[in-house]
Amino acid sequence: MSATPAHVPGRVRGRTAAALARRAAARALQALLLPVLLILAWWWGSAASGSFYLPTPAAIATTFGEVWFGERFTGDALPSIGRLLTGFALAAVIGVGLGLPLGLSPRLRALAEPVLEFLRAIPPPVLVPLLMLLVGVNTPMRLAVIVSGCVWPILLNTVEGVRAVDPVLADTCRCYGIRGRRRLTTLVLRSASPQIMAGLRQGLSIAIILMVISEMFASNSGLGYTVQEFQRGFAIPEMWTGIVLLGLLGVVLSALLGLVERRVLAWYHGLRAAVRDG
Repeated sequence: MSATPAHVPGRVRGRTAAALARRAAARALQALLLPVLLILAWWWGSAASGSFYLPTPAAIATTFGEVWFGERFTGDALPSIGRLLTGFALAAVIGVGLGLPLGLSPRLRALAEPVLEFLRAIPPPVLVPLLMLLVGVNTPMRLAVIVSGCVWPILLNTVEGVRAVDPVLADTCRCYGIRGRRRLTTLVLRSASPQIMAGLRQGLSIAIILMVISEMFASNSGLGYTVQEFQRGFAIPEMWTGIVLLGLLGVVLSALLGLVERRVLAWYHGLRAAVRDG
C-alpha cells in the first residue's frame, strides 16, 4: 500500500528521533574516546614499569571506593566543595559588581587601572602567608585566597564586555528613553553576558587550583590537605584517588556551568546560528 499523507508525519518524526539518537551516540563516543585511550595507555605504562609510585587504574579504582565512599567524603571533600563554591560565588559578585562601573566609566577605569594591574600581577599563593597573619588559619583565609585569584578573569571580562556594547543599540535605548536600571539589565548586562560567562569559566578552573593550594598551606582538613597527607605517608594509591577526585570535581562543575551558560546565553547561540545559517 502507498503511504497516505496521514502516515507521513509519523515517519518524519521517527526519522528525526533516530537521527537525533545517532547524533547523541556519536557525541558520547567522541567524548569518551580520548579518556578511554588515556586510561589504556596509563594501564599499559603502569603495568610495564611496575613502579610503586604509578599504580594501575584498577588499583586506584579499588582504593577510590575504600577512601572516598565514607567519612572522608563528608569530612574532607564536602567542606572543600563548599569553600570552592562560596569563594567562586563571592568572586563572581565582586568581579561583575566592579566590572560594570569600570566598563561604563572611562574616567573611573583610567583611575583604577594602575592599582588593578598591580594587584593582578601578585600571584595568589604569595598572599597565603600574609592572609594567615591578617585573618588567621581558618575558613575566611581560604575563601580570601580563592577570591583573590579567580576574581580577575571575571572582572576583566566584564569590563571588556561592557565596553563592547553595540553603540547602535545604545543609541536606540537612548532614543526610546531606556535609562537607569532598565538599560543596565536589558542592554549592558545582556550584551556583556557572553564575555562574563567566559570569565566565569576561567575563574572556576582557577578557583579549584587555589582551593587546593589554600588547604595545602594551612589546613587540617580538605582535599588539598588529604592529598598532601597521603603523599607524606607514602600512601600512593590513596594519593592518586584524591587527584582523580579533583579531576572529576572539575569535570562535573564545568558541565554544570555549561548547562547554566547554555540557558543564560540561549539567545546568543540562537543569534549566532541564525547568522551562520543565513
